[in-house]
Amino acid sequence: MDAAAKKQLKIKANQVRKGIIEGVYNAKSGHPGGSLSIADVMTYLYFSHMNVDPKNPKWEGRDRLVLSKGHTAPALYAALALKGFFSADEIKKLRKPGAMLQGHPSMKSTPGVDMSTGSLGQGISAACGMALGGKLAGASYRVFAILGDGEIQEGQVWEAAMYASAKGLDNLVAVVDNNNLQIDGTVSSVNSPYPIPEKFKAFGWNVIEICGNNFDEIDAAFNAAKSFKGKPTAIIAKTVKGKGVSFMEDSCDWHGVAPNAEQYEAAMAELDEELAKLEQM
Repeated sequence: MDAAAKKQLKIKANQVRKGIIEGVYNAKSGHPGGSLSIADVMTYLYFSHMNVDPKNPKWEGRDRLVLSKGHTAPALYAALALKGFFSADEIKKLRKPGAMLQGHPSMKSTPGVDMSTGSLGQGISAACGMALGGKLAGASYRVFAILGDGEIQEGQVWEAAMYASAKGLDNLVAVVDNNNLQIDGTVSSVNSPYPIPEKFKAFGWNVIEICGNNFDEIDAAFNAAKSFKGKPTAIIAKTVKGKGVSFMEDSCDWHGVAPNAEQYEAAMAELDEELAKLEQM
């Protein structure tokens, strides 16, 4: 990835993070930590990799994204708004009664959302169905599923993993957001799923390990997955929960808590400062 492209992605990721903070603050509830950790992967997918059309959200040939860890919807909403699927004004209405953007993604009410999610463990199964449908139809679209590392404690994830491998769904990429924190503490102490790469390999997947907050590594991983044939690919993305807002980083306290007014101002000021630095590069 050249320097100019990487700079633009960093700027967009910053804007996605600002959207996350804006939405959760105005909602007075939500999940900022895990939304911030996947902001870079989400930004890369929508602005550098996936084949989508904001003017035609239901286009049959589009790539699909399933946010299996549906509680981190603020990251998806911020990326979709920035991409042009709907007005950024909707972000401030997050979780409000009757608003387009609710606490978990809904494909019935939100343009650009490919699957309603929120029940942890189930999104990857839906992604398998989409990928199999594409195979049977001879379609060229690809399917991406984003899972949490705490989420893969769910048994249904591994049933889906077994199925995807058995059916040779090489048009499916699962991203595990490995920030090692869930609502009750570290993933390793609550109910350890480690070693994650070896588990996916044992289920017959192609596995790539990266830093999920590094665009060079993200780019290399997704391009490698696109060219790999015969097996689904799992990208194990080591990330920092709360990435981009210093006082939220690497803390499970920000799993499901909205910032107050003072914290909101501090977070936005920090992101604005980072944006100014990026624009001067």
